[in-house]
Amino acid sequence: MRNALRNAYRGSSWLTVMAVAMTVLAVVAVVGLAADDRVVLGQPTWLKPFKFGVSFAVYAITLAWLLSFVRPTWMKKVGVGLIVVGSYLEVALIVWQAARGRASHFHVETALDNAIWSAMGAMAALFGVGTAVVAIVVWRGRVKDRTTDVAAKVGLWLLLAGMGQAALMVVPTSEQRRLDEIEDQPMLGAHAVGVPDGGAGLPITGWSTTGGDLRVGHFVGVHGLQAMILLAMLFPGRPQVIKIAGGAYAGLLALVTWQALRGQPLTQPDGLTLAAAGVLVAATAIGLLTIGRRVALPSLDRI
Repeated sequence: MRNALRNAYRGSSWLTVMAVAMTVLAVVAVVGLAADDRVVLGQPTWLKPFKFGVSFAVYAITLAWLLSFVRPTWMKKVGVGLIVVGSYLEVALIVWQAARGRASHFHVETALDNAIWSAMGAMAALFGVGTAVVAIVVWRGRVKDRTTDVAAKVGLWLLLAGMGQAALMVVPTSEQRRLDEIEDQPMLGAHAVGVPDGGAGLPITGWSTTGGDLRVGHFVGVHGLQAMILLAMLFPGRPQVIKIAGGAYAGLLALVTWQALRGQPLTQPDGLTLAAAGVLVAATAIGLLTIGRRVALPSLDRI
């Protein structure tokens, strides 16, 4: 663990410090959850800062560790700089809104709420561009270990795809636009599909249990990098396994997004969703069995 942290700091001291800062934020948010009983859209006020703190901490330390394998370049510095600035400012706005007892995302009820939401969008764009720049740096370079190299590249694609899920949330629906024309609409954009935001949801995540929720696909995608690197550690020297797993993970991302867009809760898949999941599992199993045979056959020939 100590070596991993040392490598992360060598890869990017900025991202390592950011991971520590976000961890501190998560701890502070836990205190807020215990001391503040206010609720925003059906969820404890300090739950969102806690979730963002944990998510950004994991993201930052993973990316810092990965960048320890990449030589320093101006593109690397620019990408990391955009990520750090965008992350700090976006999270600061989320914390500010939590302290005010207001929703941070999609909230445009007052001029201040609208300005904060617009600023958050700009910061998220900086974060996304920075991540894309870092992905290019990793793709142009090459991690010495082939399995980790494949995991990093596949994981970064999944991360960018997950971040792209946010575009599905921020675009107002036709009904929201219609209501906004009639009277001021407090929320423009939503993560829930088929039901209003703030309804019944799963513990901690808050994912809707009555309708679709686009946060599921967003979560799956943005943590694809960690999933692929973990698999590389579990299956060293097996880049083929990572490729199959990456394809399966991308299929899972598409599946849960499709399910959400149909207004279907994650916990209540219909027959069509279950059938698609079965096809995905079968295809993954076939791919892994094929790889196993290719590896085993040469050893049989030598008997």
